[in-house]
Amino acid sequence: GAKFVHLFYCFARYVMMENMKKLSVGTGIPFAEAVERMRRPLDMYIATARHRVAYNKLLQILQREDFVFQEYKRKAQ
Repeated sequence: GAKFVHLFYCFARYVMMENMKKLSVGTGIPFAEAVERMRRPLDMYIATARHRVAYNKLLQILQREDFVFQEYKRKAQ
């Protein structure tokens, strides 16, 4: 349901942040600065819109995956 999708979204964001932390080593851009740009954008409207787009895309992917699994299950019977 919606709680699972939200949990999965939070987990994906955490993984992305850890990946950014690992990739920012040696680039000359401190990780804290990069994260602050991401967490506190200047325009909160754009940040909210990006969050909704990402959340809806993840929801669509999960729904499509569930549909495919249901079809496979139906055809296997």
